[in-house]
Amino acid sequence: MSPKKVSKSNPSDPFAARLGKVEALCELLHRQRLGELEYEDADLKIRLWLGSSSAGFGATAATEPAASAQTAASGSNLYVTSPFVGTFYRAPNPEAKPFVEVGDRVTKGQVLCIVEAMKLMNEIESELDGTIAQILIENGKSVEYGEPLFKIRQE
Repeated sequence: MSPKKVSKSNPSDPFAARLGKVEALCELLHRQRLGELEYEDADLKIRLWLGSSSAGFGATAATEPAASAQTAASGSNLYVTSPFVGTFYRAPNPEAKPFVEVGDRVTKGQVLCIVEAMKLMNEIESELDGTIAQILIENGKSVEYGEPLFKIRQE
């Protein structure tokens, strides 16, 4: 099967219109130096990001709201993952004690950490009751979308 030839000058071609939107979003991502960009309209739902170790960009369909942390199961342990690219902080400020430590019992809705993204401080909450088995990221380090932050033993 040969690739489809697209003429951007044909406004009636829906593929060309979507391609134009994607190109415009890529340009915006680079021009504004954004780490990540999500866009959705009636014709297109896309998530673009710039990887920290590559010069290119990636795209995927957004399946979860950006503001909610995801959990991934592994036996009786669950991993809380970062909902976006940003900087991981264990405490609300440098002088404060961390939100949680290894061995702490946590409840659903309890704040575990903060991920700073585009100058916004986003509290990441536990989505289950359990015990912090492991903290997987060092304070102040960069995190990627979907990167595991905590290992929680489910109770």
